[in-house]
Amino acid sequence: MKALLLENVHPLGEALLREAGFEVDMRVGAMDEDELIEALQGVDLLGIRSKTEVSARVLDNAPDLQAIGAFCIGTNQIDLAHAAGRGIVVFNAPFSNTRSVVELAIAEIIMMARRLSEKDRALHDGVWHKDAKGSHEIRGRKLGIVGYGNIGSQLSVVGEMLGLQVYFYDTDDKLALGNATRCSSLEELLSIAEVITLHVDGRSGNAGFFGTEQFAAMRPRSLFLNLSRGFVVDYDALKTHLESGHIAGAAVDVFPTEPKKKGDPFDSPLQGIPNVVLTPHIGGSTEEAQEDIGRFVAAKLRDYVQRGSTTLNVNLPSLNLAERPGQHRIVHFHKNVPGALARMNGILAEHGVNIEGQMLDTAADTGYVVTDVLSQLPDAVLDQLRAMPETIRLRVVR
Repeated sequence: MKALLLENVHPLGEALLREAGFEVDMRVGAMDEDELIEALQGVDLLGIRSKTEVSARVLDNAPDLQAIGAFCIGTNQIDLAHAAGRGIVVFNAPFSNTRSVVELAIAEIIMMARRLSEKDRALHDGVWHKDAKGSHEIRGRKLGIVGYGNIGSQLSVVGEMLGLQVYFYDTDDKLALGNATRCSSLEELLSIAEVITLHVDGRSGNAGFFGTEQFAAMRPRSLFLNLSRGFVVDYDALKTHLESGHIAGAAVDVFPTEPKKKGDPFDSPLQGIPNVVLTPHIGGSTEEAQEDIGRFVAAKLRDYVQRGSTTLNVNLPSLNLAERPGQHRIVHFHKNVPGALARMNGILAEHGVNIEGQMLDTAADTGYVVTDVLSQLPDAVLDQLRAMPETIRLRVVR
């Protein structure tokens, strides 16, 4: 079986798949749609990061593709619904780079509070500018976290350890950690916090989430961070409020349009503005995080191919049936309609195939069933199962 890994996936991911018997093709950068379609011919597994777009057209023209690994947190670059409709399972790494993003956020809050980027630039320009004006400790300041998921909640804990007073807002009902205070609305959070940091997900409904109205509602001389998604913030509005002095500093790691590969030109309305820290989408780019992401996602891809396990996938039912030595395993994606499981089991019964273990789960329009049997499966049985009108994809994994 073949795997294609793009965008500098960590070598540990490549090594793990090779050890599992895969032929692995490693590529440095991202691919556009046509390049990706050509490269995916005969490929069973695809590994990407944030720059490669896996569209419906790509999926429709990759007949051998079984699974996609997003070696990052976000999966908005993949058409998840279309992948589900083709029985292509998608995995990501929701926890592996959490600490790296949190540490960057803390570092940037301190940088802005102390205006370190300006001091650094002055010295590089040969100017000794030793002055305490506009520089502050972060101890005792009010940190406002928008989005209290894996990253936001860990930032809450670390921020409190450094003496920050933590407030957060999330559309879901999340348990406050430590002494953090939940705000009932975004407006309430903006009126309280002196530092606002965004950690929302990449769902389409978050596009343009933070703009002129939200910046105007922030406290005067506040600090702003976005380490979530570029398209959630109106950066022209941020520029206006930075230049007016209403916002005292900003740190931005993500942008609406980002270069495809290292060394490509970059342009942003935020360039050249004092006390603005710009980083090239490196929130999770530490050696520790990338190593753990490589291990985690590659293991998920391997386990799906070898055992049919879909645990922690993002677009299809999640199943992990315990292995039974000496048995054959059928993995079957089907349309979530009444009678599909009964029809499948009826075909097995007609051919005298006894079911030793079985597990079914559904998600939206798709069902997934894993079935263990003792006897070897004749081609006629598999042909009948594939011919079922409900069948999306069927494999025998051992």
